[in-house]
Amino acid sequence: MRLHHVQVACPRGGEDEARRFYAEALGMTEVDKPADLVARGGCWFRAYDDTGSVAAELHVGVEDPFAPARKAHPAFVVDDLAAVAGRLRTLGYEVDESQRDSFPGHVRLHAFDGHGNRVEVLQPV
Repeated sequence: MRLHHVQVACPRGGEDEARRFYAEALGMTEVDKPADLVARGGCWFRAYDDTGSVAAELHVGVEDPFAPARKAHPAFVVDDLAAVAGRLRTLGYEVDESQRDSFPGHVRLHAFDGHGNRVEVLQPV
């Protein structure tokens, strides 16, 4: 078994903010949704490893009424946590590093996307 994707929600019309967080801040690549799903709204993102294989996939789906995920969250492993933290801060996102050393074998941070969904970012040490 392997994980195919994780889905988080956004309010209707929230796609541009999702792009700002997941593509611009986290560095994921937006990919086209299948044609029969486009009308539902939302957007999809992927991260690729050094070989070009998909390493992570996140779907942002429109939910009405919308409620952000404040506890449940995706966790992404990156090579350069400081660079991600810098991009997040530059774009105005709050970065919480209060639990930086609390996950064995990793340093980490937490942030909330522009819709209030919690996201964790880890780097192996």
